[in-house]
Amino acid sequence: MKRMTMRFLTTSIALLSVALAAQPGDAARRKAPKVEYTPTYAAPVPPPAQPNGSIFQMASGYSALTSGARAATVGDIITITLVERTQATKSNSADTSRDGSISLTPPTTGPFSLFKPSDVGAGGGNTFKGQGAASQSNALSGEITVTIAQVYPNGTMLVRGEKALTLNRGDEFIQISGLIRQADVSPDNRVLSTRVADAKIIYTGKGEIARASRQGWLQRFFTMLSPF
Repeated sequence: MKRMTMRFLTTSIALLSVALAAQPGDAARRKAPKVEYTPTYAAPVPPPAQPNGSIFQMASGYSALTSGARAATVGDIITITLVERTQATKSNSADTSRDGSISLTPPTTGPFSLFKPSDVGAGGGNTFKGQGAASQSNALSGEITVTIAQVYPNGTMLVRGEKALTLNRGDEFIQISGLIRQADVSPDNRVLSTRVADAKIIYTGKGEIARASRQGWLQRFFTMLSPF
């Protein structure tokens, strides 16, 4: 009896240790962001300036005084203001009707005189009416700070970044990447998400709350097989 009790306690402690080690958020802290969202850091030592003028030598990463403190080089930080809002509606309707009739008057003499006019008359009708409507709307607001990954010759900049939050038994991830113009960067280094070209915005969650809002694997299996 004592051996069974000791085994039970040992097993319980081991299971409890595994459960505590797998608390939500630990995996998120150990997980590194994907390559397309990893931050880009500025070079610790700027490259030497190449002679490009008789007096003034423009160094790499030079920005005019008129641009102020706007982010313009690789590794600079920019805040993306999320103002995504989309709405779509669609409706259609159809109404058709078709009627037809035919009637023959049998001769009054001969073998067909036995038929009455009502016996050789026929008529038919077909009516169809259908209507459908669909609507969808999405909204996303907030802010996420990213870094400049590349600066292209035409002045556009590739930005990318990720934000990971652990909020009471759940993890939230916001990832964004895309192209922006230097002209769209405000003096406080903010850009609206509607100004980001080829934007990829991903908002996902993990943890107990996210799992509770999804169907179980067996229910999803029968849902795929169900013809209704």
